[in-house]
Amino acid sequence: MRVSLCLAFATFAAAQPAPLLQQVEELQKELSQQRQLIQELKETRRLQESMADKITKLQETDLGLGGALDSAWLCLCGALVMFMHAGFAMLETGCCRAKNASNVLMKNLVNVCCGTLGWWSIGWALAYGEQNGNGFIGTDGFFGFGFYTRDKASGVITPVECTADGCQSTMLSWFFQWAFCTAGATIVSGAVAERVKSPTYAAFAFLMTSFIYPMVVASTWGGGWLASLFGVGYMDSWLVDFAGSGVVHLTGGISGLVGTTILGARTGRFTNPEEFECHNLPLVVLGTFALWFGWYGFNPGSTLTMKSGSDGALAAQVAMNTTLAAATGGITVFLLRYVIMHKYDVGALCNGILAGLVSITAGCGNMESGSAVATGLIGGFVYQAASMLLQALKIDDPVDASPVHGFCGAWGIIAAGLFDWGRGIDHYHGWSGFGCMEKDDGGCQTGIGGTAIGVQFIMVLAIVAWAGTLSGIGFFLLKITGVLRYGTHVEEVGIDSHHHSPPKAYALEPKSLSPSKVYSTMTSETQPSTAHKFCGRIARMRPRDPTPHFSRAT
Repeated sequence: MRVSLCLAFATFAAAQPAPLLQQVEELQKELSQQRQLIQELKETRRLQESMADKITKLQETDLGLGGALDSAWLCLCGALVMFMHAGFAMLETGCCRAKNASNVLMKNLVNVCCGTLGWWSIGWALAYGEQNGNGFIGTDGFFGFGFYTRDKASGVITPVECTADGCQSTMLSWFFQWAFCTAGATIVSGAVAERVKSPTYAAFAFLMTSFIYPMVVASTWGGGWLASLFGVGYMDSWLVDFAGSGVVHLTGGISGLVGTTILGARTGRFTNPEEFECHNLPLVVLGTFALWFGWYGFNPGSTLTMKSGSDGALAAQVAMNTTLAAATGGITVFLLRYVIMHKYDVGALCNGILAGLVSITAGCGNMESGSAVATGLIGGFVYQAASMLLQALKIDDPVDASPVHGFCGAWGIIAAGLFDWGRGIDHYHGWSGFGCMEKDDGGCQTGIGGTAIGVQFIMVLAIVAWAGTLSGIGFFLLKITGVLRYGTHVEEVGIDSHHHSPPKAYALEPKSLSPSKVYSTMTSETQPSTAHKFCGRIARMRPRDPTPHFSRAT
């Protein structure tokens, strides 16, 4: 049948004119070309799909690499900030009296432990939880819930979902911000040292890290009402506190000032001031260097990312500004004290360094190096004036925590607005780093410098009002219930000997002392008979002069 049809078609085609045959051949060629084109399109589509898959995988790899770099950077910087607690402990211990050294050290350790639990259970959620438009307080993330995604069927945990905005886990942010939170609470420890009861301070540390400090964070870094003043968002906000002159240091400093005012001065502080001098300057210097070292996690780490060259350049600029302000603040206070006392004051030099560090913390990411020097210089004057003011008002702050962190923290917030490296007062960089704050069309916003400086003042007032009021209520309630302060007898004999085991932080052997020191120690700590016997032995051990006394006279 098929053979018959083919023969019939061939006979029909042979009978047709030549033009018709040519048209058939052309149609056959076109059909072949169309088939070839379809095949090429299919191959192109297959290649496109393959390339799209590869691009997606490369993007995921790039985001994953960026997330790994961010994680390494923030874990390192968070560890440096945590190491600052060692500096706080050494500095505070050295500034206080030896008979309370163990208590001071214990209080710093308890602060970190109780502060950690407060931050994990409540603090993080209030600070960085979803605010749902209220602008004041977070509402989720309590006790670590919601930090990662768990598949209900398999139980498999997805710790982080990478997006175009980044690839950082919630746990990473929790750890880094925890270090800041507990550092802020430790500031209060120095201001109330040597007379506050240890369990009472532990309770206040929990309150500080779970409510007072987180509420400040929620209003600022958490994107709340302070960060949204005049209708702008957090990263476009005119409010600038790069690493926490206000959020951390002013909050801790004003809380410490209120606490030490309500607590009252140490017994005899202003009647026998020579008895309250630093008992161990080497510890003070060691603590200062530890804090300065840790500040390179505190400030450069606040870039919060390390994905690109520009991120690295900003971190380097921040580190340079931090160094310059610290050095300038230290030398400024050192010279001021020399002019006043005509003697070298190592403790003042240490506090001057810390004053410069606190002052630059807010503006370290939006000012040039010359402005950083000016910030540290003025910060030194602010610290010295505040310290003298507290002395005149007879407010007893054993380590000058409130002048360093409170007053210099307030100055740092204002300096961040005044010295912003935007062109004149017309342009403003703020959170934008090396670039200006932009309009919708990509151009620089103009005429906003004055408003930005005004926002900085509002931030200072808001933090002072909130932290001061809440701390005042807390300390006052503790005072009227009688659980705030140790009694006069405990202060006189020392908290260590009364409440700690062993009863003293230092174990000095008598053989390491000179005979006169040993005699003094024995007469004060042993029975008179024993002391006289010991001194007799010392006297018999001394070589006698063989020349009679009368021969010397002659």
